[in-house]
Amino acid sequence: MKTPVNNQVSEVRIDKWLWTARFFKTRSLASTAVDNGKVQVDGDRIKPARHVKIGDLLAIENGNSVWEVVVQGLADVRSSAAIAQTLYKETEVSVNKRLAIAEDQRYFSEPTISMKGRPTKRDRRLLDKNQ
Repeated sequence: MKTPVNNQVSEVRIDKWLWTARFFKTRSLASTAVDNGKVQVDGDRIKPARHVKIGDLLAIENGNSVWEVVVQGLADVRSSAAIAQTLYKETEVSVNKRLAIAEDQRYFSEPTISMKGRPTKRDRRLLDKNQ
């Protein structure tokens, strides 16, 4: 599979590529996300054993953000973040969506952030009064 010149591979499993490209912290998290339908290739649900190809359009739901990326490189060894970012290119639509969501979250303050644990009767009254 590996070419001796630059350690590039001809095919990589999607779960391994997601881990290599640093979308998920562990390969098992990437595999679970694929199993749960959080990762789609060209709009289709896939299995973790599917091989990713250069040019594939991936929709990756990672926590509270959704990334749409085009695969530009293949690797099966996790390395630095700078190298990982060369494996994909995010679409303009995805960048704009993520920036809009980040802007909305910046102005929204969670009302219960200052409380620890379950609100008391007094805290609940203050919350209801402020809404």
